Amino acid sequence: MPNAPPLDPGVRRAILDAAKSLEAESIDALSTLVRCPSTLGHEQSALAAMTTLYLSLGLEPQGVPTRAETLASHPGFSPPLIPYEGRDNVVAIHRPRTTLGRSLALQGHVDVVPEGAADLWITPPFEPAIRQGRMYGRGAGDMKAGIVSYCMAFKALTLAGLQPAAEVQMQSVIEEECTGNGALACMLALPPTDAVIIPEPGPGLPAMYSAEVGVVWAWITVTGRPTHVRDMQAGVNAIEAATAIAARFKDYQREMNKGERIHPSFHGVNHPVNVNFGSIEGGEWNSSVPTRCRIGLRVGVMMGYTAQQTKRDIEEIVAEAARDETFRGAKVALEFKGFMADPCVFDMASPIALMAKRNFTEVSGATLRDYPATGLTDGRFFALYQNTPVACFGPDAQDIHGIDESVGLDSMHDITKTIALCIAEWCGVETRT
Repeated sequence: MPNAPPLDPGVRRAILDAAKSLEAESIDALSTLVRCPSTLGHEQSALAAMTTLYLSLGLEPQGVPTRAETLASHPGFSPPLIPYEGRDNVVAIHRPRTTLGRSLALQGHVDVVPEGAADLWITPPFEPAIRQGRMYGRGAGDMKAGIVSYCMAFKALTLAGLQPAAEVQMQSVIEEECTGNGALACMLALPPTDAVIIPEPGPGLPAMYSAEVGVVWAWITVTGRPTHVRDMQAGVNAIEAATAIAARFKDYQREMNKGERIHPSFHGVNHPVNVNFGSIEGGEWNSSVPTRCRIGLRVGVMMGYTAQQTKRDIEEIVAEAARDETFRGAKVALEFKGFMADPCVFDMASPIALMAKRNFTEVSGATLRDYPATGLTDGRFFALYQNTPVACFGPDAQDIHGIDESVGLDSMHDITKTIALCIAEWCGVETRT
């Protein structure tokens, strides 16, 4: 596709003024989304809210199902945790009268992680609250503010009497937090675009994702031999065995963080490859040697290594632990559900990345620094499997996945303006009918 002509200064000002006028509406839209408790398996309310939001933009939303049996052969597929029925992704597509510029996808996830200990929150996690210019609530930063930004960016063009002069896809997806299969389903269901913007939050300061680790999720279940505690020496304690297996991953974590293993993208980042034990369940009674214990772990993957290699490493560590005479008689089962994601380096010299950085600086006066992330985003699908340039940057979010998650509202508005200018520049504009 041809490049769109340079953006007229008057058009630029009209778009920015329109985005400014939408700030109150943006906050209302974010409040609506934060009220949706869209944890895994419960994304329907947020997907319905996105359907309404797309309709308000004059677009026709449509569902895109995530079908595990169809995606399973794709290298980006991750084994799902639960079935997909009733949780279709929602997309909407703008098509121009005349194509003058380049096509663009605006993508974001509606799913959120569990709220954790709700009693520790200052205000309830799914009741949005504004304090000192920040909105608090689970998902406010990760990443419902980003979704609102790309929708309001599109609306800013329409208020200015314009529309993109190229195809613009909007994608609201599920399971970014555990598989990415929603993003994969939408990517494969829609035509490839010339670039992708994902307004995912960064490290709490202005930043654009330059690289991200891969991630593998695994689940270890130990079945011991239960007895009364008075005969505990005759039994096998499943909880103790499971924690002993977990301890073996400390050596693996140290090995994976050795300097010679670290990709240049992560030079200067302390401890980029993390092994996290995020869940544990087991036992029946304080006075009984526990029968069974299940632990869930997340293992990071550095560039130069793959998710499949990491999977084999995990299998070897668990198999070796299972042979430990200390826990003779215990049964150890290993399964992989959730992320099976490879690491990714983004092209920071791509036209969309450079355009986004320039527009952000002009809008905010700040600079989007390069951010090699020890977590991951849906951006990897487009970069790894479509060779599509991705600009992944978002508003100032704090305490994501933690207590009292929040997003800076001024930052959200800056992202909205930045994306609006990028849409107009990248796609070109034509008068709205």
